Amino acid sequence: MKREYDFSKGERGKFYQKDAVFNIPIYLEPEVKTFIENIAEKKKKNIQDVVNSIIRENIKLSKTLSA
Repeated sequence: MKREYDFSKGERGKFYQKDAVFNIPIYLEPEVKTFIENIAEKKKKNIQDVVNSIIRENIKLSKTLSA
């Protein structure tokens, strides 16, 4: 690593995108992952679809209970 770097030709915000959307990684505990994988395999769906479906169901339930 150099002692100094020349940023005189640098351009602030060159890669900034106002409407950028980031997907966050979610790490499942091993037993939860196995459970989800088994459901996904039985339904012939990918893990992401199963997890999103479960979360959506919980959102609906939460809204029902808080109403």
